[in-house]
Amino acid sequence: MPGENLTRIEAQERKTLVSVQSYDITLDLTTGPETFGSTTTVRFTATPGASTFIDAITRAVHSVTLNGVTLDPASVSDNVRIQLDNLAAENVLTVVADGIYTNTGEGLHRFVDPVDNEVYLYSQFEVPDSRRVFAVFEQPDLKATFRFTVTAPGAWEVISNAITPEPTDAGNGAKTWAFEPTHTISSYITALVAGPYAVVRSELTSSDGRVIPLGLFSRKSLFQYLDADYLFEKTRQGFAYFEDKFNYPYPFDKYDQMFVPEFNAGAMENAGAVTFTESYVFRSKVTDAIKERRVVTVLHELAHMWFGDLVTMKWWNDLWLNESFAEWASTIATAEATEWHEAWTTFAVMEKSWAYKQDQLPSTHPVVATINDLEDVQVNFDGITYAKGGSVLKQLVAWVGRDEFFAGVASYFAKHEWGNTELNDLMVELEASSGRDLTEWTTLWLETAGVNTLRPEITVDDAGVITGFAVLQSATADYPTIRPHRLAIGLYSFDTAGSPQDGGLVRTHRVELDVDGERTDVAELVGRARPDLILLNDDDLAYAKIRLDAASQDVALENLSAIESPLARAIVWGSVWDSTRDAETSPRDFITLVLGNVATETESTTLRTVLGQVVLAATYYVAEEHRAGTVKEVGDSLWSLARHAEAGTDAQFQFVKFFASIATTEAQLESIAALLDGTSPLDGLVIDTDLAWELLIALVAGGQAGTAEIDAALARDNTATGAQSAAQARAAIPTLPGKQAAWSSLIDVDTAPNTIVRVTGAGFLRANDTTLLEPFVDQYFSMLQTVWASRSFAIAEKIVIGLYPAPLANQALVDATRAWLDANPEPVALRRLIVENLAGVERALAAQARDAA
Repeated sequence: MPGENLTRIEAQERKTLVSVQSYDITLDLTTGPETFGSTTTVRFTATPGASTFIDAITRAVHSVTLNGVTLDPASVSDNVRIQLDNLAAENVLTVVADGIYTNTGEGLHRFVDPVDNEVYLYSQFEVPDSRRVFAVFEQPDLKATFRFTVTAPGAWEVISNAITPEPTDAGNGAKTWAFEPTHTISSYITALVAGPYAVVRSELTSSDGRVIPLGLFSRKSLFQYLDADYLFEKTRQGFAYFEDKFNYPYPFDKYDQMFVPEFNAGAMENAGAVTFTESYVFRSKVTDAIKERRVVTVLHELAHMWFGDLVTMKWWNDLWLNESFAEWASTIATAEATEWHEAWTTFAVMEKSWAYKQDQLPSTHPVVATINDLEDVQVNFDGITYAKGGSVLKQLVAWVGRDEFFAGVASYFAKHEWGNTELNDLMVELEASSGRDLTEWTTLWLETAGVNTLRPEITVDDAGVITGFAVLQSATADYPTIRPHRLAIGLYSFDTAGSPQDGGLVRTHRVELDVDGERTDVAELVGRARPDLILLNDDDLAYAKIRLDAASQDVALENLSAIESPLARAIVWGSVWDSTRDAETSPRDFITLVLGNVATETESTTLRTVLGQVVLAATYYVAEEHRAGTVKEVGDSLWSLARHAEAGTDAQFQFVKFFASIATTEAQLESIAALLDGTSPLDGLVIDTDLAWELLIALVAGGQAGTAEIDAALARDNTATGAQSAAQARAAIPTLPGKQAAWSSLIDVDTAPNTIVRVTGAGFLRANDTTLLEPFVDQYFSMLQTVWASRSFAIAEKIVIGLYPAPLANQALVDATRAWLDANPEPVALRRLIVENLAGVERALAAQARDAA
């Protein structure tokens, strides 16, 4: 819609004209299922005589009053922006409007629980969606205080950034909650959550002696599964860790954590009122990887209370200042303050893998990105902003020193509290605390794109003594920057004189050094006996793709499970996967490595990640002539691993889940059916509600179940999660009419909520016979511009990614994609998503060629 896409230039110009003091926002949530009443009074100063605009996406604007003068809404508002002319030095603006509830996870999302028909609301304002609820200068550097007054059904809980007050009677069963003003914050971290949420309350004492009220909220129909004691424990551990390391007490007055339905992300750092996806309320068994991820997410959002909420970026090009820091901080806190001590292994396996993948796409960008408008930033919540940025911060900690890093961060918070900053503001404090000039480091690491590759060059004499050792660094032609790295080199040997049958591979020596330039000689290793395995980037300090020398690779591939350090194993797993993605290692060799070593992997996230990679390699990367046989082999192997795993373990659970995701043969599907109906159970494996859905979806995709079975399962699980699983199952029906029905449910109508759009896409792309997707290639490219122009960003993005027929993984899809890109120079954000889709297929074709060779 014209005017929705605020540009950086517009925001900069508005910032020179306007300074905002306060918002008084009155919301009426009792006006019906489609709209709500919104009255906003804004007090702001301005350059006298200036003109600007305020953002307000509305159903209707009823009145606009500026400094006592009534303006004609039809003249000044297009239901996206309100024009403000001839401003005074001191201004008071009041806007009365109807806001629109959404089912897209943007603005004020409205959800009806199918279990009990209760209504639940929550806000999601990042990046530009507080303007869907109240009139606002929607940019992070126009901070202000926000006072919310909310009228809602009297039986509801109403939560915002300030402590919830006692409500007053509003008549007709409604009550009004008049909140105190917030601290000075950006609009995108304000919040409103309302509905008959169930709540558990507690408190903690902050480092400055204040008592901080704590709350945990979920829908009533999920409340029995909310493990409040554990979540409060992790919250307390995070508070103690961050208040100590940041040398700054918690900035806000209370800390509520709310698990809300149909959420688009993992969580959102609203000041003192964090929202989480309710998939973190575990109604069925989940992997240990998911349990750990929830802890990291809890601490990620808590870290944001300082980095993002207390101190906020001026504009979205410094989004990394929020997200990269929270990624790094939550990982170190998880590793050091909770029982999840191998969090850095998880970070290496999952986050860095995401970062390396994103950094090798044509759409890669510097950590400090160029953000010209809101569409730019919405597609920038990616592996660079989160995972690469967090990886680079880990490298920066190694570069300047841990204590020095925390000291610089503490100074940064003290100096810039309640303000807005840019990249240099942080770097100045880190230079002061460390004594290191970070000018060149900043340029090379934060302002350039691309990932380097590090390889060892080793010479050994006849006696097995190292006579020369160097680290070679390379970069791609498109992103040729050579960077400085602080890294470790680990030397590993079998801990007996024998073989892997006699003992594990353990580290016997470690060297930490600065690597810079295309070649760095390591004199300290010369004269040492060559060990069995040499590992660059031991302890995973650096951000770089790592290659093993030939002898170490042979040892690693034969004995990966013998490496005792989970982090060292993760680095080897990652190295071989990178090599496979780069078409240097055959996909079938990678599959052999995984299937031969994964049974003894101890880390749940490593297991989850490499099993996902082996399924991807088998279904996309293996040459077409070998693919069916390889998929069968992987399925049979995963079923064998499941049957031989220790009863009731995380490994058994994961092997079954991934077996269900790739099962294609009649025998494999019969095994799944026997698991589901209980005729052939696995000892220790409980087929609970969510696992039953996964097994049923596998049967549907394999043509062994259909609409009747889906309907029966939904009748047994008539919940929001059940509806999502049923939608995914229906979209997986392996017939052309089934696929067309799934397609039409998203393209021909625009009523599906965000979660149903996402899972329908997942089911649609699940096709054991990928030729089912061929008729949709032309349909896909024909609908793109219309969908992008007519749907909200959250929905359009899910459709553009979720319906791209990537499983075809052939040249015809590449050609069709390139033809669309050639014919459609705009919009830039849409093109970026298509370019990324294309890059995945082109990488698959390169891997297929390597496999065929």
